[in-house]
Amino acid sequence: MNKYEKYPAQVIGIVMSVIGLVAIFFALTTSLDIPDVLISHSTNECVSVINYTDEDTYSCENMPTKYNKVWVK
Repeated sequence: MNKYEKYPAQVIGIVMSVIGLVAIFFALTTSLDIPDVLISHSTNECVSVINYTDEDTYSCENMPTKYNKVWVK
């Protein structure tokens, strides 16, 4: 095996590492954009929705499909 035969494996390793880092970055930024829905502990109803992006216009009447549930008094 000469010194040039090991480079394809190194390139594949670098490409896979970059793809993994991009996937982690995408998952992190997506999870940080999910709105918070404030739920009353006593009535178990929506109190308010906190939108973290300007594109989201969710409210208690227009609930998001994915959200973080935050219990409030």
